[in-house]
Amino acid sequence: MNYHSPASFAEASALAENADGVTRFLAGGTDVLVQLRADIVTPDTLIDIKKIDGVSDITQNDDGSWTLGVAVTGAEMTEHASLSRDWPGVVEAMDLVGSTQVQGRATLTGNLCNGSPAADSVPAMVAAGVTVTVTGADGSREVAVGDIPTGPGRTSLAKGELVSAVNIPARGDNAGDAYLRFIPRTEMDIAVVGVAVSLRLDGDTVTEARVSLGAVAPTVLLVQECADAIIGSTLDDAALDALAAAASAACNPITDKRGTVEFRTDVAGVLAKRAAKIAYARAKGETVKGDHA
Repeated sequence: MNYHSPASFAEASALAENADGVTRFLAGGTDVLVQLRADIVTPDTLIDIKKIDGVSDITQNDDGSWTLGVAVTGAEMTEHASLSRDWPGVVEAMDLVGSTQVQGRATLTGNLCNGSPAADSVPAMVAAGVTVTVTGADGSREVAVGDIPTGPGRTSLAKGELVSAVNIPARGDNAGDAYLRFIPRTEMDIAVVGVAVSLRLDGDTVTEARVSLGAVAPTVLLVQECADAIIGSTLDDAALDALAAAASAACNPITDKRGTVEFRTDVAGVLAKRAAKIAYARAKGETVKGDHA
């Protein structure tokens, strides 16, 4: 195995571009190192990006948007009060990834690039409209998070490309987000269904909404029909029922040992309603249990 520790993303990209065999990037390592030790994947080239300047920074920009380095951990996100107030749904989704020990290493970027349909942070990022900066031989480009996964364990990143930053939009006023999942256990399990909702209000009326589903299709889903069900409403029972129906209709899951197609389809609707209610409360400035003051 060839191990590299580049000083820039351009150098990391060039190393990957010229590498033979299997290449993996190392940020937190909670997927890569586990897969290596379990002989699932043994990289020929391992590129450690943790020494690149800025990879552990959480920065709020002048326009209110956020830039997160690719090695920012879940624990660091949870401990960042301002980020947690702006985007509690994104933070709480990442906070569900693994144990306390894993939280000290796991990253949004790794959770995204692992390509799991059940990744917790990905629906939350899609609902929030998060993009990532992708660096390759031809420079850098900005890509919507939802365009990165292409199937289980697969991404749209070409040879030599890597994610070099996570870009979270400005939250703005009268807005909130939330992420919920169902798992068979109370902690440390893989989502059977995950739902994220981000919305904005004018008074009591929903004027903007994005709803994303995880673990119910080969990739994360952004469901416009779910957003349409609640936009223009005050999130009354009829709107919530329409949201649930749209979420269930969008599902294309599998049956496995953790849940059947029928179960996942039903639970997606239930969680969509619950997540929407939490996002709505946050948009109205109400404190939800676990929120930063």
